[in-house]
Parts: sequence; C-alpha cells; structure tokens
Amino acid sequence: MRLLLLSIWLSCGGWLYAQDGISVISLSEYLGYVKSFHPIVKQANLIISESEAKLLKSRGAFDPKFEVDYDRKKFKDLEYFDKLKSTFKIPTWFGVEFKADFERNSGVFLNPEADVPEDGLYSVGVSVPLARGLLTNKRMAMLRQSRLFVKKARAERLLVINDILYDATVTYFNWLRHYNENQIFNDFLANAQMRFDGIKKSYEVGERPAVDTLEARITLNTRRLNLEKSRIKFVKASLELSNFLWLNNDTPIEIKDGIIPDVNTIETVDETLNTSSLNVENFDINGHPKLKSLDFKIRSLTIEKRLKRNTLLPKIDLQYNFLSETPDEARTFSTSEYKAGLHVHLPLFLRKERGDLKLAKLKLQDTQFELKSTQVTLQNKIDAINQELDSYVLQNEYTAVIVSDYTKLLTAEERKFFLGESSLFLVNSRESKLIDVKLKAVEIENDFFKTKANLFNVMAASDTEITP
Repeated sequence: MRLLLLSIWLSCGGWLYAQDGISVISLSEYLGYVKSFHPIVKQANLIISESEAKLLKSRGAFDPKFEVDYDRKKFKDLEYFDKLKSTFKIPTWFGVEFKADFERNSGVFLNPEADVPEDGLYSVGVSVPLARGLLTNKRMAMLRQSRLFVKKARAERLLVINDILYDATVTYFNWLRHYNENQIFNDFLANAQMRFDGIKKSYEVGERPAVDTLEARITLNTRRLNLEKSRIKFVKASLELSNFLWLNNDTPIEIKDGIIPDVNTIETVDETLNTSSLNVENFDINGHPKLKSLDFKIRSLTIEKRLKRNTLLPKIDLQYNFLSETPDEARTFSTSEYKAGLHVHLPLFLRKERGDLKLAKLKLQDTQFELKSTQVTLQNKIDAINQELDSYVLQNEYTAVIVSDYTKLLTAEERKFFLGESSLFLVNSRESKLIDVKLKAVEIENDFFKTKANLFNVMAASDTEITP
C-alpha cells in the first residue's frame, strides 16, 4: 500500500502539496479526482451511451429493407409450384413506403392469380396511409422520443454525478471536522503535559502539595483519553474518505498518515462548490437538471398522446404498383398495367384506443403536476438554505468572540496560578470550558459546510468543471 501511495504522488503531480512534511489535499482537488475517476461517475456516463443506443435502434425503423420469399413444392417427380418474390422497401418519415418487387412463379398447380411472364414480373409502387399513420405513427414517435431520451439522459447524468459529489463533499467535511477536533485535543494535551511536568517539579522541591500533582495527572490522562477517541474518529473518517478516491485504472486509494484536509477550506468553499451569493442570485431554476429531465419527459409524453390520438382515426392504406416485364425501359411502366389495393380498418367502439389516449393524458398531467411541484420545492429549499447559511455566519462570529474571551480568561487564570493566586482546579475548569467552546466552534463550522453542500446538491451545480 505504501507503493500505491507513492504512485499516487507521482501520478497526481500537483494534487498534493507538502507543508513541513504534511501533505494537504484541498476540497477542489479532492472533488476533481472524484469526478474524474469514481466508478459511479463513470457509470453515469453509461446512461448517455444507453440512450444513444436506443436512438440508433429507433433510426433503424427507417432503414431500407430487402426481403426474399422463396417457396417450392415437388412430389413424385411433379413440380406443384416454384414461387420466388423479392422486395426492396424504403420507409419514409410520413408513413409513406416505396417499394420495388420482382416475382417469378411456375408450376402445375400454381394459383392462377400468381401467373406471371416466364422471365418474371417487375413492379414499382408506393404505400400511403390516408388517415391513421400519415401525420404521426409509431416509427416517427419512437425516433422523436429517442432524441428526447438522449437529452433527458444528459440531465439525469448530471443528477447522478451531483449526488455522488454531494456525498463526497459531506465526507470531506466530516474528515475536516475530526481533524480539527484531533488538533484541539492534541494542543491541550501538550498544555496538560507541560503543566503536569511543572507541578511535579514544584512538588519535588516542596513548593506544591501532592494533591496538585494528582489533579494534574488526572487532567493529563483525561486529555490523553479524549485525544485517543478523537484519533480513532479521524482514522474512520479517513477510511470513509478513501471510498471516493480512485485512480484512472480503477484502483482504489487509501488515505494514509500524513495526508490532511485543508484547514482553510472556508475561504475556498464557495468557489469550489459554485455556491457564492452571486451565483445563487443569478441561478436560473428552470435550468435545473431535474426540471429539464421532467420537461423532456413531458415532451415525450406529448408525442405519445398525439400518437394515441391518431389511433382514433380509421386505418386506410392505399397501395399502387406499376407493372412491367422490362424494367430497364422506363416507358414500359404505365397506368394501364398496375396492381392497386385499398385497405380499411375501423373498430366500431374504439374502446381500446380511447382507453390508451386517456391513460396517455393522465400520465402527461401527472408529470406536469410533478414539474410544478418540483419547481416550487427547489426554490423554497434554496431560500431556506440561504437563510440557514446567514444564521451560521452569525453563529460563527459569536463563537469566535466566545473562544477569544475564554482564551483570555484561561491565560489570566494560568498567570494567577503560577503567581500562587489561583488553584489548579480553576485553571482546569477554565481550560475545559475553552475546549468545549472550541469543539462547539468546529461543530458549527461543520454544520455551515454541510449546509453549503446541501445548497450545492439542491442547485445541482456539479456540471461546473472541477479540475484536479
């Protein structure tokens, strides 16, 4: 694993930068690698590939077709019939189909209507739907819907990527929180160790009572216990962060000792997540991938409704074919020699067709209601998150003042203690209060970061390019 970590440093180049032997990974660099190499992000790209494959499949309905039908029967040296028919068809957009046929038949028991010249009979014709299927048909609807599915897939891809980046961002913020907490306990452990050593020496020379060394040792071990609990939390957070880090060859990365988060993340979080006040004010709710996806779905269902409405029309298909024995001579195709037909189909009650149309209308209305509801919900969520962020800004300011005041109180109490005007109990009490308020400050900062991540998730800002 150490070799893997070394390969990460070599391959990432500027991804990690050293500070006094410590490697720092910023939020933007971290998200850049998540967006580039995470398997779920790559899986999201398959959504577009799948929709493009369906589009290709729907276009196949307009491919020219060549058909050959050969049938022969021979029994007791008697040829009953030998029939050959080949057809070339060209479907077009508005349901019109052009075709060319060649037919050659022979045999003793051949149906009289299948009699053709000895060298065969050629025909060139067209099939036209006069009612149902002329302005819209299943072939046209599938192609139009497939084009919309490609656009819808792009919007859904953004939503999938946005969700994985949101989860990764929250995990990074939790990692940062546990790192900050670990640093707090580590700093105060050093203070407790220094205080214990000083009091112990004072006791040895007879300047302090033994009870002070006992209290100092209790405080020291308490700080050690808190630091160990904090260290385990940080290790677990590091492993959770590793779930989102991969190399280009689908190799997972494990965060090791010496790699820490950026403690100045608060200065770059808006730029990284694209959640600055200016971006929020200029945010176009109608451009949200979720709303775009629903809009494409509505347009697809509208096409479906038109198709179902078209089935209420009678099915009237007209066929006309010019016949000729010598197709190489164009003048031989004339209106005097032809084969034509008319097919009419109309159910009397149209109950199936009317039922399908009603279902299509209901699906369309349901999606339209969902679009309106989603639009209002997204806008309200953004407004609520903005107010929550404003509150956290004030809470951070208040907490900073409280931390400063408690720090001054602790400094003053320590000075009085070493002058013999205070007790170790008061010093420890002041220090415990300072630790609590610093931990509270870290918690509030983490809540602020998570709210930023929620805003990022609601705005679906993951389409912004993030480069590692």
